[in-house]
Amino acid sequence: MRKLYTNYIDNFKGLSKEIWLLSLITFINRAGAMVIPFLSLYLIKGLGFTKPEVGWIMTSFGLGALTGTWIGGKLTDLIGFHKLIVGSLLLGGIGFILIQFVSTLYGFCIAVFSLMLIADSYRPGVFVAVEAYSTPTTVTRAIALIRLAINLGFSIGPLIGGIIIASISYDALFWIDGLTCVAAAIAMVFLIKAPKVSKQEKELPKEVEGKPAHKNILYLFFFLLMLLSGLTFVQYFSLVPVYYESEYSLSEDVIGGLLFLNGALIVILEMPLVGWLERKRLSKTMAMAWGMFFLAASFVVLNVGHSFAILVIGMVLMTIGEMIGSPFSNALALEMAPKGRKGSYMGLFSMSWAIAHVVGHNSGMNLSENLGFEATWYIFAILLLLVTLGCLVLHKKWKKRTILDS
Repeated sequence: MRKLYTNYIDNFKGLSKEIWLLSLITFINRAGAMVIPFLSLYLIKGLGFTKPEVGWIMTSFGLGALTGTWIGGKLTDLIGFHKLIVGSLLLGGIGFILIQFVSTLYGFCIAVFSLMLIADSYRPGVFVAVEAYSTPTTVTRAIALIRLAINLGFSIGPLIGGIIIASISYDALFWIDGLTCVAAAIAMVFLIKAPKVSKQEKELPKEVEGKPAHKNILYLFFFLLMLLSGLTFVQYFSLVPVYYESEYSLSEDVIGGLLFLNGALIVILEMPLVGWLERKRLSKTMAMAWGMFFLAASFVVLNVGHSFAILVIGMVLMTIGEMIGSPFSNALALEMAPKGRKGSYMGLFSMSWAIAHVVGHNSGMNLSENLGFEATWYIFAILLLLVTLGCLVLHKKWKKRTILDS
């Protein structure tokens, strides 16, 4: 038992103080993120919107995130990640508090677009911050630690959020989410200092290498794979909770418990798993392929039977895919980004997730409305298997990157 504990702790060694503090701030922020997993249910049950209307609202959600990540990438290179993260958290927190007072369809579309534009502008900054406070040998584990903080907060948030909805109301979630974002911004200001830049470095023009992100063919292929996988993964934030409620009559607190399982497994297992895969020298591209395969299996299993155990198995398979695929895909994006273009490259990488929100929620809602859940899960599984094949192609291409770049 002591050896297991020692091996687990060893996975955290070598990470900088700033990475630990950034993880703490991320945890504070995500612990209050109770609104997003229940947003589709709130819109349907609380405001009376139809599933197609919810699809359009979630499309606005994605468009805001898309615009925000693009702007965030530009601002990261322009003003630095520290100022960007603080501003995004502070203004985003205020936005979460105010959005509860919107009740019309068009008003909610505009409000959620504006909110996500602000909130998701911080994503590229966080990725660049991780690399700034890490070494090449610790960057993947640093990303895994940030994800651990995200999922620890995200696992606690829905669990508490479901209880709050059942015992109080949806409105309390908006207040908690907003106030925790503000708290995270304050913590960022006082706990983490921006990297010092000398006068000589300020006066010199920034060194820029490589092609722009939109002209790097291999990176664009990687972007496409992330986009297609994101289209399916976002279903766990909108359509899957609706499926739990409509097909299994699960209450919000039970749904929160299933989401808690995802976060709890990541907190316990992701760092050891990433450390083990690195020691086995599994490449980042092959890790992505395995992640996509397990994510595909999580959708297939939902059609195997009709029991709560099936839902648990599906959640476990999805979590395994996420634990294997996400840290290595994030690290690969940073590795592929040349010096002086980190912000724009990570902005484009984050845009894949944002575009997935634009298209994925709407597609999932309308597919399930017209074809039913069973056909929808098979469609997503087939798409993910194609992405798995694409990851294998990327694996071969990335091994020959020096030839492609010449």
